Amino acid sequence: MEATVSTPSPRHSLIIPAYNEARLLPRLLHTVAAARERYEGGPGTIEIIVADNQSTDRTAAIAREFGCRVATVERRVIAAARNGGAAAARGAVLSFVDADTQIHIDTFNAIDRALANPRFIAGATGVRLERWSVGIAMTYLMLVPMVLLTGMDTGVVFCRSEDFLMVGGYDERRLLAEDVAFLWALKRLGWRRRQRLTRLRPVKAIASTRKFDQFGDWHYFPMMLRAGAGLIRGTAGLEPVARRYWYDARPTSGEDQ
Repeated sequence: MEATVSTPSPRHSLIIPAYNEARLLPRLLHTVAAARERYEGGPGTIEIIVADNQSTDRTAAIAREFGCRVATVERRVIAAARNGGAAAARGAVLSFVDADTQIHIDTFNAIDRALANPRFIAGATGVRLERWSVGIAMTYLMLVPMVLLTGMDTGVVFCRSEDFLMVGGYDERRLLAEDVAFLWALKRLGWRRRQRLTRLRPVKAIASTRKFDQFGDWHYFPMMLRAGAGLIRGTAGLEPVARRYWYDARPTSGEDQ
């Protein structure tokens, strides 16, 4: 009788929601591979899950070529893609990053150090942008006060898997700002435990500026005005803005190949 060899559960699960990301996904996965090799717990204790959200390009094939697990998510909502990836995850720590991002080589080590501190419930790395202009800088400066006041940031967002379940994951009713709502839920949970969010600024990710490339470097300001006008009509009023900006926007050159 052959002995059964059990595979230990990974420490980290990195979840990448993706829709038609064949152009930029390899760039991210190269940085993830470097961060796995640098991880002090060993690269084998990190699993990478690409949550493929109905892609029509080679996104899933590329993910498998890089050794990632692929979780197919049928519902075309970013929150559903994040949750679908989390549902397939086995790690004690869940991290989420967008497919057009690049992560820092010490990301996983920094997350471990942060979560070893009982004062922290979750956090994010923050980002620096891949290019700058006056319009992009003004947009960045507009967002900085919210980050400083709330302690919530973007980039690689991470938490313990049990806390992900405790807050119910990402709100799939939201077509936008689901990441803000998720961190706010973790922040509220942390208040009850005397814990807080943390920002890992030494390991900032690099955020893509493709939305600025696509819509213009000053587009964020009129978009926020449209979102504000939509919000006056209730949350349903935000749907046209979300669909135009995230769901129905044509990919930039080469992205859908």
